[in-house]
Amino acid sequence: MSPFRLQLFLFAWVVGWTMPLAAENEARLLLHARSRSEVQQKSGEFREVQQDLTWDPHKTALVVCDMWDQHWCRGASRRVAEMAPRMNEVIVAARNRGVLIVHCPSGCMDAYRETPQRALAQAAPRVETAIPLQAWCKLDAQHEGPLPIDDSDGGCDCWPPCPKGHPWTRQIAAIEIQPGDAVTDSAEAYYLMRQRGIENVIVMGVHANMCVLGRPFSIRQLVYQGQNVVLMRDMTDTMYNSRMSPQVTHVHGTQLVVEHIEKYWCPTVTSTDLTGKPAFQFAEASQPHVVFLISEPEYATEVTLPVFAREQLEPRGLRCTILTGEGPDFDTFPGIAALKTADLLLISVRRRALPNEQLQLVRDYLAAGKPLVGIRTACHAFHTRGKRESGHAEWQEFDPAVLGGNYTGHYGEGPQTKLSIAGGAGEHLILRGVKVEALLGNGSLYKVNPLAGTTQALLMGEIRDQPSEPIAWTNTYQGGRVFYTTLGHKEDFRNDEFNRLLVNGVFWALNRPVPEK
Repeated sequence: MSPFRLQLFLFAWVVGWTMPLAAENEARLLLHARSRSEVQQKSGEFREVQQDLTWDPHKTALVVCDMWDQHWCRGASRRVAEMAPRMNEVIVAARNRGVLIVHCPSGCMDAYRETPQRALAQAAPRVETAIPLQAWCKLDAQHEGPLPIDDSDGGCDCWPPCPKGHPWTRQIAAIEIQPGDAVTDSAEAYYLMRQRGIENVIVMGVHANMCVLGRPFSIRQLVYQGQNVVLMRDMTDTMYNSRMSPQVTHVHGTQLVVEHIEKYWCPTVTSTDLTGKPAFQFAEASQPHVVFLISEPEYATEVTLPVFAREQLEPRGLRCTILTGEGPDFDTFPGIAALKTADLLLISVRRRALPNEQLQLVRDYLAAGKPLVGIRTACHAFHTRGKRESGHAEWQEFDPAVLGGNYTGHYGEGPQTKLSIAGGAGEHLILRGVKVEALLGNGSLYKVNPLAGTTQALLMGEIRDQPSEPIAWTNTYQGGRVFYTTLGHKEDFRNDEFNRLLVNGVFWALNRPVPEK
């Protein structure tokens, strides 16, 4: 054989041998997994570990955990609906690669009773296991530390909290169930995996601190049975109330639970490994965060402000945390650590002396040059006239120093206050779209003159036989924008023009474009 023919033969042999191997590698799933390893046994210190996993898709299942059509918690339902379209893209990509898709909407099997997907799961023969299969796998103190979040209240992050119940009827429609998929909510999932020779499992769905860990088809159960398990960390959520320990944002609470799973149970991956797209992120992760401090006995802002947040701010892309005063004197704010991640503070508080460390959080927030909006009694929010419990502090200078005001009392109850635009303020962004002629003050007129020289008056208020008083103005404190209005009576919130004014004030303080409509 000539040298040329020999080279040609060897080239053909090498290509012929490597092409099947390349095709096989192309077909396998490459997952970039993250886990956490304890630096030293019983040290409690963990380091992040990266590892590439290469799985045979035909020996892999993808479990969709409790992506219901409706949850008892409004916030949970909203996040499921937001995540579901991207999750469906992941499922389509996995299905196309040969991965078995197992849909597990717990408690909804009646909706799938006559479907082939339900029959597929039911037909899998039962198998004996070394570790008994469990209907629910509780926190395993022998295997894991305590959860890093307190979900003992059920985990609803809404305000007011949602009434509990079982409104789900099926899986959310945005996630398609196709021929060849399975539907179950029990240990049938494991039986089916054994029948199909499944060794690897990708878990996604909700909620990471509850069903994703505890259900009979999910992480703890499958790890006990020796399966190779990963959690898709950008395709999950938690039931966590940010007012509970450790008093971090909802997004951060989810991150803490993901880290817990990486420490004690299994690695995590992202949807990027299957879709090629950037990892999914809830909108609230990048939304400006508004924290409300509410504690006053006169104007029912514990009712009106949560409605304002839900109807006026959240639909405009702001994330809101509502904190109300608790304790005998309503002067303690569980969850006030949320100020550490707040982009704006809105205060409706009257004469409360906060615990020293809590008032210091308020001071630190404002000292950092972050924005503030105050309504009605906020001008004497922390002025208790020297009356305070041990370990509590007041801030008598808050009004003149931060708001730029000079509150000395108010006129008696009487006719509604007539409002007008202050001189030179007609073009101010906070007044954009506000029909001042339709805006009336329902509470007694506050005595606030004279304002600090750093302020700009926006609205003036007048009642018969009395000098006019500023009703709304802006100021700056440590470089941060401040908007304050003496409006905020319960009846004011029934007025569209007041709601518009307050929305404008929030967006102006955030230094974001004031909404056109």
